[in-house]
Amino acid sequence: MLTQKEQKVLDHILKDHTYQQSEIIAIMQDIQQEYHYLPQEALCYIADQLKLPEAKVYSVATFYENFSLEPKGKYVIKICDGTACHVRKSVPILEEFRKSLGLSDSKHTTDDMMFTLETVSCLGACGLAPVCTVNDKVHPSMTPEKAKELIQTLKQEEASNEN
Repeated sequence: MLTQKEQKVLDHILKDHTYQQSEIIAIMQDIQQEYHYLPQEALCYIADQLKLPEAKVYSVATFYENFSLEPKGKYVIKICDGTACHVRKSVPILEEFRKSLGLSDSKHTTDDMMFTLETVSCLGACGLAPVCTVNDKVHPSMTPEKAKELIQTLKQEEASNEN
C-alpha cells in the first residue's frame, strides 16, 4: 500500500511524462532514481494509472538489466570485472569492498541500506582500469587501499550530514 507521499511522488513522475504509455521506460528510470529500485507497489500503481496490464510493466522492468526489483543502498558501488579490470586485479578490490562493508557474494546490501555492491561485466572505462563507480561517478585506477579509503570517506560524509 502506497503512502500519500509516495503516491504524490509517483503522480509527479507520471505527470512529467504526460501519462504516456510510450514513456514507460523513462518513468521507471525516474522511479528508480527516486527509490534506488522499483518497488512492487509503484509498478502496480503506474500500471493502473497508465492503463497497462501489470504483466506488461513487469516484463519491461525485468527485461532491462539496469532496473532492480530489489532495494538498493544509498550508495551503489559497481566494481568492473571485465577483462581489462580483471587482469589489473579487480578481484582484490572487490574483496576489500566486501570486507569493509561486511558483505559477501550472496549479501550485496548493508543492513542499514547505505551501500550496495555489484560486479559488472564492463563500465566502459577500460583505459582507467581497474575502475569502479559510486552512484555512476567513476573512480579510476582503484586499489584495495583506495577502496578502503573511499568507504571511509563516504561513511564520514554520511556522519557529518546527519549532524
